Amino acid sequence: MSDKYIVSARKYRPSTFRSVVGQQSLTHTLKTAIASGRLAHAYLFCGPRGVGKTTCARIFAKTINCEHPTPEGEACNECPSCLAFNDQRSYNINELDAASNNSVDNIRDLTEQVRIPPQTGRYRVFIIDEVHMLSQAAFNAFLKTLEEPPEYAIFILATTEKQKVIPTILSRCQIYDFARITVPDIVQQLQYVCEQESIEAEPAALNVIAQKADGAMRDALSIFDQVAASTEGHITYQSALDNLNVLDYDYYFRLVETFLAGDVMQALLIYKEIRDKGFDSQFFINGLAQHLRDLMVAATPQTRRLLEMNDEVAQRYGEQSVKLAPAFYYRALDLCNSCDLNYRNASSKQLLVELTLVKLCQLVTPQTQPAAQPPIRKIAAAPAAPAQRSQQGQAAAPPAQQPPTTQSATQSAPAASTQAARPPHPADLPPHPAQAASRPAAAAAPSARPMPRAVGNAPRIMVNVPNTQAASQQQTTAGAGKQLRTRAFTADQLQTAWQAYIDQHPQERALCTTMSYALPKAEGDNAEHYVMTVASPTEQKNVEEHKEALLQFLSDAVKNDRLVLDVKVSDVPMDTPKILSPREVVEQIKQHNPNFTQFLKDFDLGLA
Repeated sequence: MSDKYIVSARKYRPSTFRSVVGQQSLTHTLKTAIASGRLAHAYLFCGPRGVGKTTCARIFAKTINCEHPTPEGEACNECPSCLAFNDQRSYNINELDAASNNSVDNIRDLTEQVRIPPQTGRYRVFIIDEVHMLSQAAFNAFLKTLEEPPEYAIFILATTEKQKVIPTILSRCQIYDFARITVPDIVQQLQYVCEQESIEAEPAALNVIAQKADGAMRDALSIFDQVAASTEGHITYQSALDNLNVLDYDYYFRLVETFLAGDVMQALLIYKEIRDKGFDSQFFINGLAQHLRDLMVAATPQTRRLLEMNDEVAQRYGEQSVKLAPAFYYRALDLCNSCDLNYRNASSKQLLVELTLVKLCQLVTPQTQPAAQPPIRKIAAAPAAPAQRSQQGQAAAPPAQQPPTTQSATQSAPAASTQAARPPHPADLPPHPAQAASRPAAAAAPSARPMPRAVGNAPRIMVNVPNTQAASQQQTTAGAGKQLRTRAFTADQLQTAWQAYIDQHPQERALCTTMSYALPKAEGDNAEHYVMTVASPTEQKNVEEHKEALLQFLSDAVKNDRLVLDVKVSDVPMDTPKILSPREVVEQIKQHNPNFTQFLKDFDLGLA
């Protein structure tokens, strides 16, 4: 008959400092203190669950009572004290669960036991687990004993919530903070357990178990037992996903590819596939946020060490991360976070997640893509003008350059209309104003070279082609800079543009409110000079901050760049719009419509 089964969390519980997983610096400090004899009378071990707080407290208690410690500072496991501890019959170690023994009477019983000296060994160790659960009265009853215990008494307090322990207790203890166990450390320990139990396990499967444990070694061993029991000694990646209800990261990699392609329909289909497998939508959106976070930290070698996964998976994250710009990660994480915050209050949770996926598909634009060559657009070749057809029939040799001459307005007009009939070649476009100033005056004259010929019927390829109409307007200036628009306009046209700005900028509430009553008026006989009179300096300052954008909008609307707008504060109080209460609204209606009073009486209506 086989031996009784013992769960891995108990069977492989560390019995020496060397076997404690993921707490090397802390165990080294404890061993050094034991070897030097510098032992405090009270310790506080704090940290997340399952990281070894109570285990280290027991190992510490066994080691300080060991009669023949090893040179490395470990217990010998052979002396009577160590054997009694291993058999759980040592009278020098007392454990109290403060979660269920948190009253003053329990602490008084503990203080009575403190008075009894050890029968064998040098120290009596009192381990109080979950000490933060003690009541306020129990803490106060424990203070005196904790501050001045007998020389043979050592207290070790363990807690997962240090902030709940009162400061007077904290000040009497040496505090040791236990860290979360990293995924590589958990995977290494699970591989050791597999060797001892003769279990085959894929590294990717152990990595899934380690991530599911969330830094707790005890949880990892419990999950390992669960998966091993269902797979009959052969743990695969897929079996780990099925047993733990973990969403495969392949789904997230596929989703990111749809974001890159802007494929909304495919993203929604992947989400439906995930929902059909029974996964909760909030669990999915949190997993997507974690995946995007891992991609972000995998983008640079400096932050790649923040990934808690094996090298094979980390390499895959690194390959996909270079396809996206940092701006995408910031916006995408913000969208996922907003979806998670609004999920509970959403009436249609599925629609909320689908809308988030749609927004994510729209994030990848030329502004958020990595720096690359500008996009190339193909433009069909336009029919050549008669003059150009005659030039195309000539030899390919370029004509001789003619000396620069000053063209008259009658000569430049046909040239402008001819060039407006075809898309401009980049070499034909006027130079930037800053470049035009540094070029010779001859460069400002229109070039007489012919338009490049297309080979056969193949369309010409243009790179970053600007607006054709704008280009033709610039060419009429012959490189002399932007031409001022001077079209005449009426006050009604300006008022229409004024109202259009208000309608198109509802987010600028303060500015639009001021513009709604402070309409511009012409200054004297100058039809291009207008004055806007506001009620206060605060409104004047607000308008001045938006004046440049407002003036540009109005100039574009009336096609006149000489428009001038001044903002002044009125010398006399102005009738600004007043917000009426419901009762004042009713009274005004009564004044303008006497029948409204009879209407209220007939239907017995009134304000509450």
